[in-house]
Amino acid sequence: MYYKLDCIIRLIIRRFIKQIFRDTGGDDLLNDILYNMIFKRKSFHVFRDVPDEKITDNEIDDIKSVYREFKPLHPDIKTAIKIVPAEKTTCSRGQEYCILMFSEIKDGYLQNTGYLGEQLDLYLVSRNIGTLWFGIGKTLEKSYNGMDFVIMIAIRKIKDDKAFRRDMFKSKRKPISEIWKGKELPGVTDIVRFAPSACNTQPWFVNNRGGKLSVFRYKKEGKRGIMPADKVSYYNRIDIGIFLCFLDICLDHSKISYEKKLYSDSGADSELTLNAEYIFD
Repeated sequence: MYYKLDCIIRLIIRRFIKQIFRDTGGDDLLNDILYNMIFKRKSFHVFRDVPDEKITDNEIDDIKSVYREFKPLHPDIKTAIKIVPAEKTTCSRGQEYCILMFSEIKDGYLQNTGYLGEQLDLYLVSRNIGTLWFGIGKTLEKSYNGMDFVIMIAIRKIKDDKAFRRDMFKSKRKPISEIWKGKELPGVTDIVRFAPSACNTQPWFVNNRGGKLSVFRYKKEGKRGIMPADKVSYYNRIDIGIFLCFLDICLDHSKISYEKKLYSDSGADSELTLNAEYIFD
């Protein structure tokens, strides 16, 4: 009886929060939360020396619920997540669960997965749940509701805030001169370069020219870390979606208006492949 009552109360609260978001500019509130988490998040390559605190069933339900509220890069592409125990995957980094990400296979589905997954990543950090994008992880669940498995995110509850990133600017990243050409945008250029990427390849390049940002997937010969050569463009297109998520969050936080145009990227081995343009008002 008490369990049923608790479920009813949580359902009422969720509906109430959604209504507040609609009435009070919830998109801005969510964006502010995600923006602040950029500075806190870090990739837990191994969940080591962390208290044995469990992610609750309520938190699992909340993760599933909030995922449906995120804005996709491509609204026409169906996606879903499934949260499974660690032992149901080949990932063994000390995580408690893995979030499996599934998608229809359509043009832009990899970028769309990265875009949605990074919103989820940042939201999880706000709940003190550590994350790791785990590209090489495998699962027996190759499909779900007619959608294909794309990638997984390993997660574990992190009680101590100090275990998260303390100074983002000490992270190993390319200098601005290597990823950005043209006039810099304060609060944007210096932040977006900290987006996570497979093997820290940072496969992006931005050209600010003529009132618009052109965002390219950048491929440098030989720079692939432990990724198999035939998987580089696969993971780097997910990375571009992650980068576009960071870019949108930073532009919105800085109150910079824009119109976004997306381009097809087949994964060719070209050095620069245009993925998006941001035209400023």
